[in-house]
This record gives sequence, C-alpha cells and structure tokens, in this order.
Amino acid sequence: MAGTYARTTEVLVIGGGPGGYVAADRLGQLGKKVLLIERDELGGECLNRGCIPSKALIHASLLYRNLLQEGPEVGVLAQDVRFDLDQCQRWKESVVVKERQGVATLLKAAKVAVLKGEARFTGPKTADVVAPDGGRERIDFGHAIVATGAVHTVLPGFEPDGSTVVNAAQILGLRKLPTSVIVLGGGVSGCELGEFLANVGVSVTIVELLDQLLPGFDPDLSRELTGTLTKSGIVVRTQTKATSLERSSGSVRLTVEAAGGTETLGAEMLFVTVGKRPDTANLGLDDAGVTRGRGGFITVDDQQRTDVPTIFAVGDVARPPMLAHKAYREGIVAAEAIAGLPTRFQFQAMPSVVFTTPELASVGLTAAGATASGYTPREARFPFAALGRAHAAHRTGGWLKIVGDEKSGLLLGVHAAGESTGEFVAEAALAIEMGAMIRDLALTIHPHPTFSETLQEAAMLWLGEPLHVAARRGTRD
Repeated sequence: MAGTYARTTEVLVIGGGPGGYVAADRLGQLGKKVLLIERDELGGECLNRGCIPSKALIHASLLYRNLLQEGPEVGVLAQDVRFDLDQCQRWKESVVVKERQGVATLLKAAKVAVLKGEARFTGPKTADVVAPDGGRERIDFGHAIVATGAVHTVLPGFEPDGSTVVNAAQILGLRKLPTSVIVLGGGVSGCELGEFLANVGVSVTIVELLDQLLPGFDPDLSRELTGTLTKSGIVVRTQTKATSLERSSGSVRLTVEAAGGTETLGAEMLFVTVGKRPDTANLGLDDAGVTRGRGGFITVDDQQRTDVPTIFAVGDVARPPMLAHKAYREGIVAAEAIAGLPTRFQFQAMPSVVFTTPELASVGLTAAGATASGYTPREARFPFAALGRAHAAHRTGGWLKIVGDEKSGLLLGVHAAGESTGEFVAEAALAIEMGAMIRDLALTIHPHPTFSETLQEAAMLWLGEPLHVAARRGTRD
C-alpha cells in the first residue's frame, strides 16, 4: 500500500545481483540485520538476462547442431530434427525461475529482508526507497553496499527499438527467429549469442571496430575463434566501423567503413552489443559524498569501501572486469569488512570463460602482459588432437597454452581453446594464486582420460619433457 514509512537496518544492500545477494547472504550468516533493495528480480542481470539464460539457449542450440552435423558420423541418427524456439524459451525460463527461487531461499535462510523498489541515498547513512506502487520508505542504516551492476552502452543512432534493433536481453527473449542478423560488437556477448543464432539457422555477420574479436583476450584465442566461426558460416568483419543505420519495416541497412572503403550491409535485425557501463544514475551518490572515477566506476579500496566510510560498492559498479564471479568475491569481502573480520579483495589470477565453439578459457598473463610486467616469458602449446579424451568425445579441435617465466619456471598464465576448458581453468587459477611452478603442474597426476590432462601435458611440453607429442629439435633440456 502506498504511503510513507521509515525503518532502520544495520546494513542496506542496493541491488540483488551476484554481488548484492551474496553480500546480503554473508552478512546474514554473520548475524547482521540486512535489508536488500531490488528494483527488478533477484539474481540481477546475470541470472535473469545474461549468464544463465544465454547458456541455456546455447546448450539447446548445440544439441540441435550436433544432432544435425555430428550425429551421423558417430552413429546417432535422427529424422525430422527441428529447433522449437517456443519450447526452448519455456525451458530457459524454467531454469531462470528455479535459480531465482534458489536465491530467495538463501536470503530467507539468512534472515535477509527483501524489498522491491528504487533506492536513492540522501546522505552517508540515509536513503529513500520508492516502491512500485509509489509508496516511500526512509531507511536509516549503519552501512550500505551498492551493487547495482551495469547497463548496456547505447550508441547514438543505433538505439534498440525491440524490433529491428535489439540488445542482448531482447535476443535472449526472441519469440521468432530472424532470417539474418548483423551483430554490432565482437565481444563476449556478440560472439556467444551470434553463434547461438547461427547454430539454429540464422545468417550472422559480426562487425567489430577493433582488429580482433574479443578485444583484450590473448590474440591466439581470438584467431582460433574467428576461424571456427568463419567455418560455421558466420561472416566476421574486424577493423570495421559502423557509421550509420537505416531502419525499415522488417529490415535494417548498416553502413560501415573498412580498409576497402564504405559499404552497406543488410539484414532483418541488428543486434547491438558494444559493452556496458556502471549503473550509478539516480542513486544519489553525490548526496552521499561517494566519489566516482574513470569510466563512472565507484572508487573503492581493497575492502570495497568507498571514500565514505559507511558505504561500500561491489560488482560491476566498483571496478572492471565485469564478471559475476568477481562480484561474488567482492560481496563476501564487503560483508566481512562490515562485520569487522580481517579480509581484503586481492587476486593474482582472474579466470574468464567464453562459451563459444571452441570454449575459450583464460587466466593470468599473456606473453605480452608478462613482458610488460618484467618477466621473460616463453609459451608451450599442447593440441587437443593429441589427447585421447578429445578423440573419444569427437572434440579434437583446440589447444592449451602455458605462459611461463623462462628464468624461474614460474607459471604466469594459461589460455585454452577447446572442449570443457572452462571447467578446469580454475585449477590453473589456483596454481597461479599459490605461486606454482610449471614443474608443479607437470608433477600433478591428472585423471585419464580427461580434458584436464592438457594442463599437465602442456606443462611437460614447456619443460622439454613431452609425453604425448613428439619432442622437437631445440626443445628445452
């Protein structure tokens, strides 16, 4: 019921995404009275419009593609195979709802109060919350955590209209497949969802301004992905700038500039995915005295505390990279700092995974990054084609590359393209965090036959002691 109310809480958490709900849950475990404000659905962008629904759709599209393309070769035959988008969307939604209910159950168990509405700071220890029905509450808090995530960057002239021009959330909610799509932006979302569309029969062109897909990733990973996407029929256009857009009923015409000159690309739909920015508008941060830095990120210390001692920030609003697992950890750190526990956010290795074909996983330094950090890097690459599990699973494409310091033998980075790489990249992250030598990886017995053996094999290759590939002349002694 609309009206004006007031309440007091020990900790106010604004935003129920990965950083916010984890922080609230941990605070509840530590005996704090917590109020969590969420304007939409628990789970945030990741659970509702990002990580989880996209992986559900990608999984379904791979089942469909593999039945058509791989099935006959391995002896699995099916007739009249088709992709039912309506059923796929229903299944995807069931996954999202189940996960959302799981978050609600966790918060209830931790005795976290959840309130739907929009929160805005009015001072360093006060905030106003507006409920969907117009009701207002004044919140007095001891501490607060900002976990409002990020919003899609909108390019002037390329604004989504939900019909011919769409963003990632609208792609995930498609009820009818277009015949053709231009993807403007070759980052993670563009590559993952572009491949999903291609898997189910949509003609896809990816347009990227910079010189590679997945800017910021190891160039070898980008080249590997570009090759497989191209083989699958996706047109990849890098170093290509979109200059203007014409919209009409049921189609778009995108004018682009590249080394070869200006041309116009046509499609039924344009999917714009050119990045995200911190969602800090209308939070009243200035009224609370909270400072923002470059890119609009809230400035925080290693305990996630802003320059206002009572206010913390976690997740996409705090600092890059914008990753759910990074937000999880930051949420825990902020909660424990508020509870007075010794804690800090620090890491040597932040893993990342791209759910394409092949799956890409990366953690630690690239060779270029290692050189810039003062190391003398050397790489060794082990091919999946030399792995028994890869042959048995019909997944011989890809490789795993180790970056190590020539002088000390210290493990610096691991970058891989291939089946299940995202499932074992955490082993590499742990090794880097623990300061492992490459010899440590080589001496670790890995189960056979598994894809994780590529870590051990690449380590042995780096050491000049290859097991399942022939030693090359000049291999290190």
